[in-house]
Amino acid sequence: MSTFFSTNMRIKLPAVLVFLEIVIIVLFGIFVRYTPGEENRVADLHFYPYFQDVHVMIFLGFGFLMTFLKKYGFSSVGINMLIAALGLQWGILLQGFWHMRANEIHLGIGSIINADFSTATVLISFGAVLGKTSPVQMAIMTIFEITIFSCNEHLAVYVFRATDTGASMTIHAFGAYFGLAVSRLLYRPGLKDGHENEGSSYCSDMFAMIGTLFLWLFWPSFNSAIAAPENKQTAIINTYFSLAACTLTAFALSSLVEKRGKLDMVHIQNATLAGGVAVGSCADLEIQPFGAMLIGSIAGIISVLGFKFLTPIFASALKIQDTCGVHNLHGLPGILGGIASIIAAAVQVNNAISPGMQAAALGCSIGIALVGGAFTGLILSLPFLGQPPDQTCYDDSVYWEVPAEEETQRDNLDHNKHHLNL
Repeated sequence: MSTFFSTNMRIKLPAVLVFLEIVIIVLFGIFVRYTPGEENRVADLHFYPYFQDVHVMIFLGFGFLMTFLKKYGFSSVGINMLIAALGLQWGILLQGFWHMRANEIHLGIGSIINADFSTATVLISFGAVLGKTSPVQMAIMTIFEITIFSCNEHLAVYVFRATDTGASMTIHAFGAYFGLAVSRLLYRPGLKDGHENEGSSYCSDMFAMIGTLFLWLFWPSFNSAIAAPENKQTAIINTYFSLAACTLTAFALSSLVEKRGKLDMVHIQNATLAGGVAVGSCADLEIQPFGAMLIGSIAGIISVLGFKFLTPIFASALKIQDTCGVHNLHGLPGILGGIASIIAAAVQVNNAISPGMQAAALGCSIGIALVGGAFTGLILSLPFLGQPPDQTCYDDSVYWEVPAEEETQRDNLDHNKHHLNL
């Protein structure tokens, strides 16, 4: 009875979501207005193709990338959509409060793209706790994380004046280490030896690969969306060639680290994207295509090695259960991107950026993420927020109506396993 009560969302989820939407509508009514001036609105339209591409990444790319768990597809895509819809609205407000004019937040397509970026941090963190949290917990994490993210972004970009156009530091590194801190606070000793549902199937891996392809194709738009017009082409070219080089090294390392030389779908789904993450901070800088390819190649190597060796160490020694391996796709490549931007500043690729300020932005992004994630993890560990018990983690049927034929198949599989054990 207590387990049923703890995971029953009938009252908790509607109450939380309706309350948050009412608060957001009120705040929009008080502060948010359309961008004034016809010329400004027309000029803002050049962002629309980038907005479409980034939106596809947020709703399709991230959502399907996390469908690799064999019994958690509904939650991966569905909760991804919930986080994105809530985060977009909250991000407009929290980022807008830093740039108010005459006590108004002016809303345009550019600001919606930035809100998409803020949502991306939560989706990255979601990957670290995938399968172990409730929809209510994820809604609360969205509010806290975007609030903390907007403060860190303002500090890194507007106080330190760091360049981070593709957000290697402020989105990827921040989101990864925030999620890892939350995961550490929500550590489950009962899952230390794994879980029968914490795995993939042939079909679920194919769906996850669709997410990878969407992200890979649209990542140049993500890294160039808010670049200055004269730097957009540079950002697109650098991102594309970083991704291409990363893909080759990811395939090579995946085969190399496996004893029989076979490719691991986990590496291909994730490490092939690390180049887009790592080149982000330098995307709009004149690092030359070979520089972007070098960054991407290194990113592919460290990502594969992270999945192969670091993830088990994190789980056993640090008690961090990173479901999607966000440390290897976003954390390590995000740090690499920050280091690359420090080097680019040191060799004066752009005289306007400072190595010290780039280092400060990287340090504050990781530090604030860890502290903010730990605080948020403490809030999410409250027992009445509907988290699933260990035995039903990574299973859609806890929070979703699963089709009857699927339930029947699962019951038959369980029945067969029982007889085999006998």
